[in-house]
Amino acid sequence: MGRQSYSAEFRRKVLDLLAWGRSVAAVAHDLDLSDQSICNWRRQDRIDRGEAPGLSSAENHSRRRGR
Repeated sequence: MGRQSYSAEFRRKVLDLLAWGRSVAAVAHDLDLSDQSICNWRRQDRIDRGEAPGLSSAENHSRRRGR
């Protein structure tokens, strides 16, 4: 089975639900997502906003294209 791809808009809406106080488990259950996917999206969002260390989405994209 292939890996499911979600749009940036969908991921943003999921993160907005978390910002409104919904739990990861509740959002994952309601939208039939894995908890880990949501946690990964939240971690990457924090990196992109400069709140956590790591490679930004743009840096990751550049590295993948350069292979």
